[in-house]
This record gives sequence, C-alpha cells and structure tokens, in this order.
Amino acid sequence: MQRIKILLAALLVFASFGLAPAFGDDQSAMMTDVTKVRSEWERLKFTIPEGAKLTELMDQLGTVADQLPQKYPNSAEAYIWDGIITSERASMASAFHALGLAKTARDLLEKAYAMDPKALDAGAPTSLAVLYYRVPGFPLGFGDKKRARALFEEAMQSAPQSLDTHYFYGDFLAGEHEYAHARQVLQEALTLPQNPDRPLWDHNRRLVIQRLLDTIQAKS
Repeated sequence: MQRIKILLAALLVFASFGLAPAFGDDQSAMMTDVTKVRSEWERLKFTIPEGAKLTELMDQLGTVADQLPQKYPNSAEAYIWDGIITSERASMASAFHALGLAKTARDLLEKAYAMDPKALDAGAPTSLAVLYYRVPGFPLGFGDKKRARALFEEAMQSAPQSLDTHYFYGDFLAGEHEYAHARQVLQEALTLPQNPDRPLWDHNRRLVIQRLLDTIQAKS
C-alpha cells in the first residue's frame, strides 16, 4: 500500500509545550493547549522538509496531542486536533503502520463529529472526508468516496469561510475529474479573508491551492 503518506524525546516535547494542567473541562485551558499543538503542527508541516526528521518530530507531537482527549474528554476541539495529528502521522508512516494510524484518526474524528460537527470550522467532517477519500477502499482499507463527498458538502454548508474545507474539497473533486467544479471551489477559496492569527498556515495553504489550480488548468 502507498503511504496514507522516543519516550525521553516525547517527554521533553511534552514539557516544552507546557500543557496546562486540567481539572475538568476548562475552556480556556483547553484552547491554550489546542493552540499550542496546532501551532507546532503548522511549524513542522510548513518548515521541515519531508523525511525521517519530520516523521520523528510529528510522532513526538502525536504523543502530546494524544493527551488532549484524555484531559478534555468533552471537547470536540481536543479530539479534532488529536485526529488531525494522527492522520498526519499516518501519511508519513510505513505501510505496516499507516492503516492502523488512519483508523485511530478516523475514530477520534468520528467522536468529535458526534459531539459537534461545526466545531473549528467543521474540522471534524472536513478531516474525516480527507481520510475517507485518501485511504484505499475495501478490502485494503475503509475509504469511501460517497461518504467523503457527503461530509465535504456538509462542511462547505456549515463553514463557508473555511480555507481548509475549500482546499480539500477542491482536491477531492479534482481527483474525481470534476475539474470545473474543483476550479470553482478553489478560486472561491482564494477570495476568502486571510487569517492574521495563522499566517504561516494561511500563506502556505494558499500556495498549495494556487498550484492545484494550475494543475487543473493544464488538464482541462
């Protein structure tokens, strides 16, 4: 299968993040911890080249992200970001480990979806849709294009200003050779307001969207 592409180090990462102690679901502490995980994911994804070092660092971040649902069991946001990091790790893992990580990510995101499908700009349905269209279908995996499409359509309706939802939906449509629709979705993405709180992610996501648009233009 293609890529659905320690202990001490993990403890050091956990300490360096300074995750706030939690005694119950404190919203402020939860958002602080989630933001730290999100920011580190952005730094790794957009500044570290693909390779063994990035995989190692993302696995370390996964150890931290796995603490979020344990500390905040009633928070969809905690499950979403643990699911996103786990999904990212799956994309970097060997074929032997990738599907197991993808299934774990799916379960985390399904739980978040059941709790609040609109949380974090429809983060759960968007991230689930990505898994369902990128993971191989039966008998190799749990991929399901029909399920992915339904989730994307739901996310687009509930979070029309989400840059990620637009990008991944456009990528899905391009993969289904629906180039006109993909172009429409991606062009709309580039008109969305920039996010001043996440400049690294916003800049790089728009670059990827433009590259995808260029690829679609060459094919259609």
